[in-house]
Amino acid sequence: MRKLYLTYQKSQTLSDFLTWSHYIELLKIDDPMERSFYEKEAENEHWGVRELKRQMDSMLFHRLALSSDKQEIMRLAQEGQIIERPEDILKEPYVFEFTGLPQLPVYKEGDLEEALIDNLSAFLLELGKGFTYVGRQQKINIGGNTYKVDLVFYHRILKCFVLIDLKRGKVDHQDIGQMNFYLNYFRAEMNTEGDTEPIGIVLGAYQDKLVM
Repeated sequence: MRKLYLTYQKSQTLSDFLTWSHYIELLKIDDPMERSFYEKEAENEHWGVRELKRQMDSMLFHRLALSSDKQEIMRLAQEGQIIERPEDILKEPYVFEFTGLPQLPVYKEGDLEEALIDNLSAFLLELGKGFTYVGRQQKINIGGNTYKVDLVFYHRILKCFVLIDLKRGKVDHQDIGQMNFYLNYFRAEMNTEGDTEPIGIVLGAYQDKLVM
């Protein structure tokens, strides 16, 4: 209680949407900017205490801040995460501990895909705001050949398709070329009036760089 008073000396700054249990977790964070970020996100996204703890443990603030400048980090702390452009939906790395799969890439890509679908609600929370699930192994027929996109989502805020390709190893140029091939198809054949440019995310087991 003493720490709560010292941290929030103006009672008006306490949120009516967060519980005492939320604030117990928030008070564990020493950095005021980081604490403010999680407070805003928990309120805006209606996180329960369990989800708040998971996002804190996965260092969501730090993952988002890695790709942000000082001014952007200040905005994150004051407003939470606001999706305005494709870069805003990306985190590095993504954390999929909820799948129960080992951290080493000893599983097949299909195993990861299956685990993500089995834990779809947690996967959507990890992806971020605005994602709606479209389907898995979406077929593309071009020139008599059939190709499959691992996972397809639609982003309600950016109004675009988001294609995800899963790779159990390191992402290489061939993987990027394949994703660009999928993006060109969705741009030409799947987009309708009002849709913006589709986004491609190639997820690999090794941290390198998320490719759009």
